[in-house]
Order: sequence, then structure tokens, then C-alpha cells
Amino acid sequence: MANPLRAFTARGLGLICLGLALAIGGFAIGERDLVALGVLAFTLPLLSMLTVIGAPRRAVHSRALQPPRVTAGSEARVLIRVANSSAVLPIGGLLAADTLPFPLGQEPRFSIGYLRPRAARDITYRVRAHVRGLYPIGPLKLSCTDPLGCVRIRREVGTHMSLLVTPSVVPLPQAPLPGGSANGGDTPARSMSGGGEDDPVPRVYRRGDDLRRVHWRSTARHGELMVRREEHQWSDRSAVLVDMRASAHAGVGPDSSLETAVGTAGSIALHLLGRGQDLRLLSGGREIARSRAESVLDALAVLGPSATADLSGETGVLADASITGNGLLITVLGALGSADLGALVQARGAREHRCVAVLCQTAAWPSPDTARQAADALSQAGWLVLEIGSIRELAGVWHRLPAHSGARGGRR
Repeated sequence: MANPLRAFTARGLGLICLGLALAIGGFAIGERDLVALGVLAFTLPLLSMLTVIGAPRRAVHSRALQPPRVTAGSEARVLIRVANSSAVLPIGGLLAADTLPFPLGQEPRFSIGYLRPRAARDITYRVRAHVRGLYPIGPLKLSCTDPLGCVRIRREVGTHMSLLVTPSVVPLPQAPLPGGSANGGDTPARSMSGGGEDDPVPRVYRRGDDLRRVHWRSTARHGELMVRREEHQWSDRSAVLVDMRASAHAGVGPDSSLETAVGTAGSIALHLLGRGQDLRLLSGGREIARSRAESVLDALAVLGPSATADLSGETGVLADASITGNGLLITVLGALGSADLGALVQARGAREHRCVAVLCQTAAWPSPDTARQAADALSQAGWLVLEIGSIRELAGVWHRLPAHSGARGGRR
């Protein structure tokens, strides 16, 4: 203990000072009873310390989160078990308080009281986070107080556990994707061989080919062993870029444009994955997740704002994004400057695939006119522009996307 005096409460320090004063005064005037009373008052807090010293070290705990991963706005339960590890000595006057970050609310406090040897006590409470992130919960802070309230010994036990809060997402309508053709449908994988059982497009047998693929009709016709070609499947591949520049967004909390952009990117990513597409999630000039709904949401949960000034660094990653089939190139954007528009126009280039730009109207636009001019510039460059004020508007504008590939540019 670095400073033993810190273990004494105001009552304990008061008794010590009073005892010293009585003892010194009684000795000065020759009153033995006063000296005895002073010694008693002085030693009482010291004796109290003997009853609680070492008690917090005998207390152990375990904790669990149910569930350890929630969506923003949902609750999670924190389960804690506090036990007395001693087989002989009890623990009295035990208080517990758990450590929480500010977004999860005030620290909960519990009066556990008396714990017999080897006894345990279960406590539980609920937490709710309205903004995505990775939140540490713990460590547990324990304090033991003697029955007279003269001494209080504090100790932190254990470490923290992390609660992962993923962004809020909204379901999008199952309409034909805007990248597809009128007769292409939404089939996630298609054959490139063009053949079937009646038209197998055979080839000459090669060593190692599976004999079950031998096509006997073609073998008889060609006079040599022929096998069916493998059907080469290819998937629709999309890419979603989320603009995380701190300077491009405005507001705080769950209604900020940054959180709107993250939730929008997550909603679109889950929608495309649900349609059987391969997906790359991009931000900050790099790929942060790929082709699994859980990994996409986990990556978005911990994605922090960027200090980058413009989108020029995103040009390379957008150019390298492999978009195939009915795939889409989707950017979810904050406020745009002239350099940002130039980078997006360059990224659009001569792509044949549909490019969609989602603009957050509540971002850090200098004026409403600036947002309209940016939307017009992107539309003229071939981007299909969607404008939303919050994530709740996404399903409505997504539903109005043109499904045929002939439409080029436009605003919704």
C-alpha cells in the first residue's frame, strides 16, 4: 500500500486525530483517564484495519457478456460472479463497481456485503450503446469497509472484456440490381461454356481427366476419346467504398453523417452478399473486408474517421476494384470538393459496369448548392447518384434504381 493513510475514511482519520489530541492533553494535565480514552480512540481505526487488510485480495471474479457482439441500439447483459477464494477467512463490507466507458452510461455499483469462505455472489446489469465501436467493460473495482466505517481498502481485479457494437443496417428491397441486363436476371453464377448435355462442347481427353466425364457420342464421332468441358463459373463481383474522412462529415452521435455513411455501406454490402455476389469493402485506400457478412460488419464497427483531406488516395483502390458480371461499384460519400470530384470522375473512367454514388446530405457541405452541383457533376460523368438524409431513406431510393444496364447516370 503506497500511502497507508489513504485507507482510512474521514471517520477513521478523525478518530486518530482525536485520540492523539486526548492523549497529549491528558498527559499534559496529568489525567490518566483522558490518556486512556485517547489511546482507545487512536488504536480503534488501527484495529479496524486488521479486520479488512488483505480482504480484497481474497476476492476473485469472472465475467461474461451475453452476447459479446450486438447491433447499435441493442442491449447486452454483463454477468459477473464475485467469490471468496479463502477457505477460512470471510470478507465483510464488500462493494463492487464495474468500469464502463462514457457511451455505455454510468458505472454500476453493487453492495455485495458479507461473503463466507468459498462463497460466491452473482451480479448482472445491462448496457446499451447507440454508436458502433469496440467498448472495454471492466476491470472490476472492489472495496472492503470495516463494520465501524473507519477503513476502506480498494483494489481493481481482473481485466476488461470487449463489447463489439456493429453499425445499424436496414434491409433493402429485393429488386433487380441496376447492373444487370433486362434478361440477365439475378443469377449469381453463370456458365461460360454455353453447353449442356445435348451440346457438351467436348475436348480431347487429357491424362488425369475423370473417366466419368467421357462423352461417348463425341468419342464415336471423332474416333478418339473426348470428354465434356468443365463449366467455368464466374460470379458477380462488387465493391463498396465508404468515405471516412473526418473533414467530410458533420454531426455527432448516431445521427451524424459519418454514422449514416457507415450504416449505408453496411446495408448495401449485406444486400449484395445476400444476392450471392462477391464483395470487397474499401476505405482509406485499402481493402478492409471481403465476402462475409460478419467480417464486413465487424470491420465497419471499428472503422474510425480518417484525417485524409481528399479522395485522391482512393483512386488507385477504385481502379483496382475488379467488378464483374452484374456487379456494382458503389461509393458512400460525405462532402466533396473539386479534387474529390476529379478523383471520382477518373475512377469512373470508361467502366461498363454500373457505378453508384450515395451522397449524405447531412455531411459537411458548405451549402446546399454545393451538394447539388456535386451530384450534377457526378451524374454527367456517368455515376448514378442517390441522395439520402439518413439511413432510413436508403430503402426508398434504392428501390427506385433503374434495373436495366442501358440507363447511364442520373439522380435519385
